[in-house]
Amino acid sequence: LVQLAESGGGSVQAGAPLRLSCVASRYSVTNRCMGWFRQAPGKEREGVATILNDGTETYVASAKGRFTISKDNAENTLYLQMNSLQVEDTAVYYCAAAQARQFGGRCPLLFQNYNYWGQGTQVTVSS
Repeated sequence: LVQLAESGGGSVQAGAPLRLSCVASRYSVTNRCMGWFRQAPGKEREGVATILNDGTETYVASAKGRFTISKDNAENTLYLQMNSLQVEDTAVYYCAAAQARQFGGRCPLLFQNYNYWGQGTQVTVSS
């Protein structure tokens, strides 16, 4: 069965970085859409970043320029490097993986397209 193991969350001051990791088991990160989503209290789950099997990256507007999604195929691990964190970034962050290689040539920021999920890791940013 597919398992996604997340780590790297924590509590930081605004402006600090964090790097989230997601180690996949029974799933190859090289072939299919993967992404990071987040959910803050009282808000809908939001797509943060996705990556296509060829490395093409997609970001939510608020993350563009600050966050970088990447993967290490050899380690079968997905990453999210978050720089210049803001209070508004506070949320539970989830690693997600799809069965599909792509959706119309892209990996969308839509949680409905993803089949496997990690347990989530809390990111708290304080001013």
